[in-house]
Amino acid sequence: QVQLVESGGGLVQAGDSLRLSCVASGLTFSEYAMGWFRQAPGMEREFVAGNKWNTGPTYYAASVKGRFSISRDNAKNTVYLQMSNLKPEDTAVYYCAAGRRIVITSRASEYDSWGQGTQVTVSS
Repeated sequence: QVQLVESGGGLVQAGDSLRLSCVASGLTFSEYAMGWFRQAPGMEREFVAGNKWNTGPTYYAASVKGRFSISRDNAKNTVYLQMSNLKPEDTAVYYCAAGRRIVITSRASEYDSWGQGTQVTVSS
């Protein structure tokens, strides 16, 4: 029943910006922690950004801190990832995830539901 749908990916040049969106359905959105993960070809899925609580603090991977920003709009059941100053190493499939009982925000196994992903490609 839970469905997460990402959008907003694309092909951009280094230094450009993108905003990813993830629309959630089938859950009480305000009660879920939301996170963004990414996976590059041949690499493991890695944490990017997350909100542990509805209005709580945000967490970022060191590689994106200062460039990416996670936000959520509970009225729209949507979580966003604003990405600026994109780098080629940001190229990956980006996934949003939802979890009800998250303890460690960066640990993928704690999330219950995942979107299908959206491709972000950054060229130099």
